[in-house]
Amino acid sequence: MNGKDMYDGVTDIRDDLIDGAKSSPKRQKRHIKARWFGAVAAVLVLAILGGIFLRPDGGLTSPDGGLTAYALAEAQYPQMAPYPGEPHTEKEFEDWWESVKAQRRDLGDISSLQAFFRNSSGVFLADTGGQNKVYSPLNVYMALSMLAQLTDGESRGQILTLLGSDSLDALRRQASDVWNANYRDDGALTSILASSLWLNKDISFNQETMDTLARDFYASSYQGEMGTDAYDKALQEWLNQQTGGLLEDQAGNVAMDPETILALATTVYYQAKWGHEFSEDSTGPQTFHSPTGDIETDFMHQRDDQTYYWGEHFAAISQGFEEGGEMWFILPDEGITPEKLLSDEEAMEFLFYRKEWENSKFLFVNKSIPKFDVSSQFDLGDGLRKLGVTDVFDPSRADFTPMTTDADVPIAVSGANHAVRVVIDEEGCTAAAFTVMLAAGAAMPPDEEVDFVLDRPFLFCITGDSGLPLFVGIVNIPAGD
Repeated sequence: MNGKDMYDGVTDIRDDLIDGAKSSPKRQKRHIKARWFGAVAAVLVLAILGGIFLRPDGGLTSPDGGLTAYALAEAQYPQMAPYPGEPHTEKEFEDWWESVKAQRRDLGDISSLQAFFRNSSGVFLADTGGQNKVYSPLNVYMALSMLAQLTDGESRGQILTLLGSDSLDALRRQASDVWNANYRDDGALTSILASSLWLNKDISFNQETMDTLARDFYASSYQGEMGTDAYDKALQEWLNQQTGGLLEDQAGNVAMDPETILALATTVYYQAKWGHEFSEDSTGPQTFHSPTGDIETDFMHQRDDQTYYWGEHFAAISQGFEEGGEMWFILPDEGITPEKLLSDEEAMEFLFYRKEWENSKFLFVNKSIPKFDVSSQFDLGDGLRKLGVTDVFDPSRADFTPMTTDADVPIAVSGANHAVRVVIDEEGCTAAAFTVMLAAGAAMPPDEEVDFVLDRPFLFCITGDSGLPLFVGIVNIPAGD
């Protein structure tokens, strides 16, 4: 089915395409002010290649007015009541809070999600080479869930096994619930998930599948001419719009070959203020002991009464966000690398399951946390193969029949490009890493007060309003302002 059969006439949807899921003016304004908050962004682009070129259909124009692509299906995002700010009436606050509660979802049994987040984080963060590395389990989960809708047979079965689902329907329901449980765009908290499919115009695509992805995954799909600068630019601008421009350099390297059948893109953009902000007057230079040598960087300082956690090889604290969610900082003991903790049963149990933790104590914590801006970009292909997803990478075995009726076209995933950036400062965070000064390890901390200084490589985890891990990373070299 082509775009001309679906739509009456050619519609100029360039602005909608570039804005992604119909970005609102208030969202664009917040992007400009991103430095006021902590900001985290992640993007995953799966390139699916075939053996022929695609045929034009749909409704997107390039900046010079030429036709670039047509829309096959467009996502309709939830509308949320705006945060009333101060001052506000009781009615305004109640309307906003009811909107927040309506957006949330009860995720029920999340053991399969936790297992995927834990196992995949261990694989994708295992080799840092002494550099920073950041991974978004939520971002990759959503992309793989969409990929399962496009595949069948053992290709789909391997994805279902990795994600812990016993059927496609079960995965679709869970993925939709996870999406809604983590989506917030109300002026108080920004947690935006977006997805899109960029299709080759010379291939016939299954409209029912595209409609399902738009409905359950909020994914818009477009058709255009692969291998053209205009189509590449449209995808790059969509990525930049959905991630607040935080990954502009990485997005600029994303390009589609003429042989590309489809590019599947998923993004996560998160901004939040600390519940208890750091004072800029207390920020000052301090030494961080990186794997490549000592460096001077700005550390934020704060004294707070809170719960302090420890295990045999680590110490940990959390820093809460103003409107839900928190950031966890995990400092390995001296002589233990963050990578080593990824294979430590107790540390991984704490990072992804936590719940009630026996080794914890409520006391005064003197925090020293480096401001930082860390990013990483890597291909997920080898890691996914290690996790059991292999057939989609093999054109002789991959089954993409739910996606297209052109069965004679050999199709396979050629790359899975994952890019993440996390920035924190005195006012907020969204993927962070702190430097710990004193990590007690297995030893119980003092009775009333403990110093927690993140001055050597450490792990961090950002959990959203749902409690699920949005971002997990290793900070080897903080790059503060």
